[in-house]
Amino acid sequence: MTAQDTPLAIIVLAAGKGTRMKSDTHKVLHPIAGRPMLEHLLANAAELTPQAQVVVAGHGRDQLEAALNGRATIAVQDPQLGTGHAVQMAEKALAEFAPDGDVLILYGDVPFVRSATMGAMIARLNAPDAPAVVVLGFEPEDTLQYGRVIASDGVIAKMVEHKDASEAERACRLCNSGLMAVKARDLFALLSRVTNDNAQGEYYLTDIVNIANADGRVCAVVVTDDEHEVAGINSRGELALAERRWQDRRRAAAMADGATLIAPETVWFAWDTQIGRDVVIEPNVVFGPGVTVADHVTIHAFSHLEGAKVASKADIGPYARLRPGADIRARAKVGNFVEIKKSVLGEGAKANHLTYVGDAEVGAGANLGAGTITCNYDGYFKYKTVIGERAFIGSNSALIAPVRIGADAIVAAGSAVSRDVADGELRLVRAEQLVKPGWADRFHDAMKKKKAEKKGG
Repeated sequence: MTAQDTPLAIIVLAAGKGTRMKSDTHKVLHPIAGRPMLEHLLANAAELTPQAQVVVAGHGRDQLEAALNGRATIAVQDPQLGTGHAVQMAEKALAEFAPDGDVLILYGDVPFVRSATMGAMIARLNAPDAPAVVVLGFEPEDTLQYGRVIASDGVIAKMVEHKDASEAERACRLCNSGLMAVKARDLFALLSRVTNDNAQGEYYLTDIVNIANADGRVCAVVVTDDEHEVAGINSRGELALAERRWQDRRRAAAMADGATLIAPETVWFAWDTQIGRDVVIEPNVVFGPGVTVADHVTIHAFSHLEGAKVASKADIGPYARLRPGADIRARAKVGNFVEIKKSVLGEGAKANHLTYVGDAEVGAGANLGAGTITCNYDGYFKYKTVIGERAFIGSNSALIAPVRIGADAIVAAGSAVSRDVADGELRLVRAEQLVKPGWADRFHDAMKKKKAEKKGG
């Protein structure tokens, strides 16, 4: 049986209180690139098609249950007596899991472990020498308080926590990430033999390596070449650093794939942003989740896009806002201070400035003048506006939904339209203008005289 054929279970440790984050939100649910860090981790693990997933929770269990929505079993660690104790809490949830299956132990606040790295750990676990435990190691620039992996040629002689390490052991640069791969039949048997006889009085997961070694079993280490892959996130500062690193990689990938970023450090992508070739993105553009941008699009400065589709050769911004459901068709123009939500802007259509389009369909070639708004909400329900092809909507018009403007129709500037407009029709809805010749001159004269008298008094 190969590593690929072996059933796989994932245990994610997420029982910490996250006190350094100083937040009411569970630590592992804080987003990076618009996606909770736990979801980043589970998405990478999903590429290995695990048959079982267990998340060990403590503080904030209800938040994790809501976020996972049945996608993983929740095991509760209370009280919290160390990492070894935390993994033991998953034993009941995995009672029916194949004993010869592989178990991968991950951490919810270490979200960017690559699926390839996970796969390398599983492959090593299933190597001919059949190691009891595989540990993921890394060599950071600063070893800080990390536990050490004392190994030779990839075989572990000893695992030791920093607090319990000698000076000679602390000189070792190979550190323990905390991630492990273990056969299900070995994991809980080894954990049952772990004690809390250490400086912290806790049950260390790492002790299973030393116990297996004492039994004459081989334990192995796989070393990642990227220390940032196993960086834990415990504070707002570390969260911001992780965000910056993620964004730097994504910006580089976008440019490598053929997009132009005028000022890369000012562009912010979401985890699922899709950008085509020959797209030009000017400074200070922010992508929320759910955005797809086709080839040859220009997105001007200070625009914000979320949940939107932008077709080829469209032109967006500057200072445009595309909200969820915005569907911008080929060669359409969304200009400055234009907001579009849950609406189609047809091929070649234009909304050049100071316009709100919500719950609408705008036909190909239509033009929306400055200050046009679709009045789509009455305080209780949303209503739809349909604007036909090549229709011209004059500036400062209010289209009161539900309403339909026909193809080639014209709505005169300043109109408030509450009834349908037929194809090719002109609709003008304005109050009659009242003209009083000389009135303004007389008013100004009277007010100037009054002001002078008041000043003289």
